[in-house]
Amino acid sequence: MREHDIDELSFDDYDELRDPRPEDNGFDAVVDAAMSRRGFLGGVVAFGSGAAVMGTTFLASEAQAANRFGFNPIPTSTANTITLPEGYEWEVLVKWGQPLWSGTPDVDQATGGTAETQARAFGDNTDGMAIFAKGDKQILAVNNEYIQNKVLLNNREDGKAINADDVQKMKNAHGISILEIEEGANGWDVVLDSEFNRRITIDTPMELTGPAAGHDLLKTDADPMAKTVLGTWNNCGNGETPWGTYLTCEENFNGYFGSADAEQELPAEFKRYGIKTKSRYGFEKFDDRFDLSKNINEPNRHGYIVEIDATDPTSTPKKRTALGRFKHENAETVLAADGRVVVYMGDDERGEFLYKFVSKDAYVEGGSTEGLLSDGQLYVAKFNDDLSGEWIALTPEATGMTAEEICIHTRVAGSKVGATTMDRPEWVAVNPLKVEAYCALTNNKNRGLKTNAGGDETPVGGPNPREANKFGQIVRWRPVNGDHTDTKFTWDLYVMAGNPTIFDDDRAGSANVNTGNMFNSPDGMQFDSKGLLWIQTDGDYKNEGDFAGQGNNQMLIGDPATGEIVRFMTGPNRCEVTGLCWSLDRRTAFVGIQHPAADFPDGPGTLPRSCVVAVKRTDGGVIG
Repeated sequence: MREHDIDELSFDDYDELRDPRPEDNGFDAVVDAAMSRRGFLGGVVAFGSGAAVMGTTFLASEAQAANRFGFNPIPTSTANTITLPEGYEWEVLVKWGQPLWSGTPDVDQATGGTAETQARAFGDNTDGMAIFAKGDKQILAVNNEYIQNKVLLNNREDGKAINADDVQKMKNAHGISILEIEEGANGWDVVLDSEFNRRITIDTPMELTGPAAGHDLLKTDADPMAKTVLGTWNNCGNGETPWGTYLTCEENFNGYFGSADAEQELPAEFKRYGIKTKSRYGFEKFDDRFDLSKNINEPNRHGYIVEIDATDPTSTPKKRTALGRFKHENAETVLAADGRVVVYMGDDERGEFLYKFVSKDAYVEGGSTEGLLSDGQLYVAKFNDDLSGEWIALTPEATGMTAEEICIHTRVAGSKVGATTMDRPEWVAVNPLKVEAYCALTNNKNRGLKTNAGGDETPVGGPNPREANKFGQIVRWRPVNGDHTDTKFTWDLYVMAGNPTIFDDDRAGSANVNTGNMFNSPDGMQFDSKGLLWIQTDGDYKNEGDFAGQGNNQMLIGDPATGEIVRFMTGPNRCEVTGLCWSLDRRTAFVGIQHPAADFPDGPGTLPRSCVVAVKRTDGGVIG
């Protein structure tokens, strides 16, 4: 692949380009182990609620869907705009490069702006987000996951940084944007110069907490006590705590490190995390912190969940090492019946694991929360083919690793206890009306063909029933005894995405997928207040071949009680639809549009700008 094509690669594909997996796992009869469409639909999906209706009464009419979901489902689209059902409308709330403080110009279309303007503007490539209240103020926290070099550095050949100022601009476009928003007569807008407006970037000081804080593997010359770290980046999904703080998740942190010494020998554990001597963006050429030949421990200080008080602009973000180090997708938090805090987390890479953290102490409203995400037990999931499963505690006794090493090399710990390799576990969502949780397994072209980065086999079966899985699925589990802290669970598949217009085998999808609602690569997920599951996609948008007819990425809504799924929104060309939250009155849904095609949303001849859009009913009714 040509060097200048790297900017178009996903982070997973970039990792495999640098470090290709073995071509064969040596499985016997892989194809025979894969489930047929008939066998799959008669077994896994038919387990649990809704089995009686899937495939028989699904969307008997548009009127039925409108009655259940409140709108008529829309078809797929290939238009470079946002499409919604009749009775809904959208507007841009905020977009990359838009000022958060007065006196700062909007983004320069010719250059992508400067480091200084970007530090005072909304960041790039929006992802997870959440709304917080402070009195009568509404404060929006939004992840700015990564950058598109050729857009941000529009004045540089192939988007390559040529000096430290370029790198600083790239760093300032990452992180989190926190902004006050308000609705006026002309719609939603950013409150310029609000006391709550804040940019958190790759250079923002943060506190290391939990078991790994102070460990030798986290010490650097700049931080010999391993207690303070600079920055967060590649922030993907998010979570919220019961006490009102924001959890932002560091995902593909690995590709930001390189070495001035291309032949440098790296620690063995770096291979599992995809850390190589060549980086994606070239930061190491202008910032020694990213040069492995000068700072070999710096990568161990990233890949965590960061807790931020979005309502206090003077607060210091805290990296919570007790929740493990891997490519965090999101952090779904729920209180167990006894008040303990449970955090579900996916590790978004092909063949990696699903995790759960349970706090040692219970949450008490108004009490101290400092230790709740720093002291507890981390677990990893094992799924059995009989639709049962268990959470395996990652302890020194089970792994042969110290508690600190488990927090730093969490993937290694998961392999040691035989966790189930998953098809890229992304967002987890907990049903507010039932004790059950869902995880989007977005896809895995290597399923049954290649090992994961640690050499673990990826056999076909269980919640990952398709070889070379292009379409993805959503797995659902129910804790035994209705208790999220229990180590036992039962599971099924809520949906298996596919294309029934092309295939008549398991690639067509499960029985609740048809020509009217088909999709691929489920990614973001959120439950609304009515217990409906909103599903966002980040998949193949070429609308050809195996994906013919599926159009642009989209957002669908599912009913867990029946298995029904309908399409609510389609995004513009080339985008990922990601990140979702609601205004405090539930009359507006805020939705993220990441890496859209050129001309969106500003019109012909303009740079593509990632943005957050506000979606409303035209009658002003509740939307979520």
